[in-house]
Amino acid sequence: RLVFGTLYPAYASYKAVKTKNIREYVRWMMYWIVFALFMATETFTDLLISGCCAGELGLLPFYYEVKMAFVIWLISPYTQGARLLYRKFVHPTLSRKEKEIDTYIIQARERGYETMARLGKRGLTKAANTDVFFAGNGAG
Repeated sequence: RLVFGTLYPAYASYKAVKTKNIREYVRWMMYWIVFALFMATETFTDLLISGCCAGELGLLPFYYEVKMAFVIWLISPYTQGARLLYRKFVHPTLSRKEKEIDTYIIQARERGYETMARLGKRGLTKAANTDVFFAGNGAG
């Protein structure tokens, strides 16, 4: 999966950017969007499969082979799997949910900044207190 799912598409994306081939650039952007969603989904399905189907039943037969075939289907210029999934499902869904997603990202970013500021302040306070402690005890 590393070679087919990541390295080859990364190199093909590099070539598209280098040659400024808009058609290929769009093709690989659609691939990366679909592949990112696949990777996010795969995290949960792998946990589910390994958690519920291990033991007596064993793993689902050919689970990893099916995932590999899916990645090849996505990148194939013949099947155009990533393009198909992007145009039929991903783009319409993202278009419908775009405002909600943007709002969530803004809120998450703001919370992240607030958290970092709070942690930074806490760290500076501890550092200052440590300096005062060591200075007061003659060890600074």
